Amino acid sequence: MNYIWQHKYWPQFSYDSSKLSALAYQYAKQASQLSGRLSQTDDGDSITAQLDLMVDEAIHTSLIEGESLNPASVRSSLQNYLNLSPTPINVADVKAEGMAALLVDVRKHFNEPLNKEVLFNWHRMVLAGFEDNILHSDLTVGQWRDSPEPMQIVSGPVGYERVHYEAPAAQDVDALMAEFLSWFNQQESRQIPGVIRAGIAHLWFEVVHPFDDGNGRIGRAIIEYALAQDLGMPVVLSMSTHIEKNKKEYYRQLNTASCCDVSELEDPDVLDITEWLSWFIETLIAAQQEAAGKVATIFEKTAFWQKHKNTELSERQKMVLNKVFKAGKEGFPNGISAQKYAALGKCSKATATRDLSDLLAKNCLRSEGVGRGLRYFIALASAT
Repeated sequence: MNYIWQHKYWPQFSYDSSKLSALAYQYAKQASQLSGRLSQTDDGDSITAQLDLMVDEAIHTSLIEGESLNPASVRSSLQNYLNLSPTPINVADVKAEGMAALLVDVRKHFNEPLNKEVLFNWHRMVLAGFEDNILHSDLTVGQWRDSPEPMQIVSGPVGYERVHYEAPAAQDVDALMAEFLSWFNQQESRQIPGVIRAGIAHLWFEVVHPFDDGNGRIGRAIIEYALAQDLGMPVVLSMSTHIEKNKKEYYRQLNTASCCDVSELEDPDVLDITEWLSWFIETLIAAQQEAAGKVATIFEKTAFWQKHKNTELSERQKMVLNKVFKAGKEGFPNGISAQKYAALGKCSKATATRDLSDLLAKNCLRSEGVGRGLRYFIALASAT
């Protein structure tokens, strides 16, 4: 197996603009509409929407790499870094704090050039807490990798490993990253459609694989950095949430775009990354649509409680309604039953039935079906 960084014309990427222009336009149009909608809404709703998406990104970019973070710790850390009132938590999570610091840094400084000092700082954030783990004690943190051993992505048991990818030698990383950063910061690269530039940047970074660990999370932060530079403001989406749902395809696409046969090392078509960029943009569009749904739910929640601010409800009823809102459109696509209400409200089924009848009478809920098939949905203005 050979790799595109060994190619004669590396890194002279090419792509078919005619095959990508419609996708790039669709992404840019959606991004503008979603950002515009947030900018025109109540500050509280806008902050809630963006905070929710940042929590999603922190959690799922880590999950892609097999690292689980506590959502409450992530949210509290983000609120702290954004100078919002942090949600009290019982135990501090250093890893959650590190990911929160990274996402906030991306949002605050996206208009500044990207350089290795920024990347080194991001690396320290991503690997916060790892220095205390004996399994990771040999990692080089806040610097390019420097091990003489090959940086390989492998799978399989010891003795039967399969090498999926081998990155350039550590001694070449500084020069390769200097070339990448020069391209990223050039005005010429900024003239490429933003979503295409982000796709190129992510692939290029992952091919070089400059760090001992954390390359995926930093590479996905670079996506957000590039998209924010194009949009002129932080993006309103969580690409990692969408990638994590189908990460096998994500890795397959990266692997296909990164590898080649020895016979292709002088074939310029190998550096045509149209297929990679097409998948990348389609994934971003899907992530953006998912974000739009989440934003819409937040707005609906605000409108609902504004409408019912004087409606007399019990604390249990309010709690259950908020749980349903929090679950979003995907949480209860078929509504909730009395049994589900009882579980959410931690009450008996008889109490749940009384609560539901009361909420129905007060126009907080609408119902569908009869008998055991009776289901309740929040009565939203958009559904009337």
